[in-house]
Amino acid sequence: MVIIEVSLLSGFIMTSRSRMLLEKRTIVKKIEVKANVVYIYLEKLNDESQTFILQLEQVIQVKNLKPASIKIYDYYQPEERALAEYSAVCS
Repeated sequence: MVIIEVSLLSGFIMTSRSRMLLEKRTIVKKIEVKANVVYIYLEKLNDESQTFILQLEQVIQVKNLKPASIKIYDYYQPEERALAEYSAVCS
């Protein structure tokens, strides 16, 4: 099992539509939202490229918005992971 851990930008939430679209993907086993982190559990990954789009909605205006992180790792071997950052389009 593979986990994609998306830290949300300050003042943002994931839209319910985004969650619904992700849950329709056969590769997605389940989605959890805890505090300001979205966990996307995948059955497995292979060599094929995958694209996941999360639609976020700004609910609180935050000045000097800092980038947030995305981690992807193997549930059984968490030391095997990749890390990236993202920023709001409007910043």
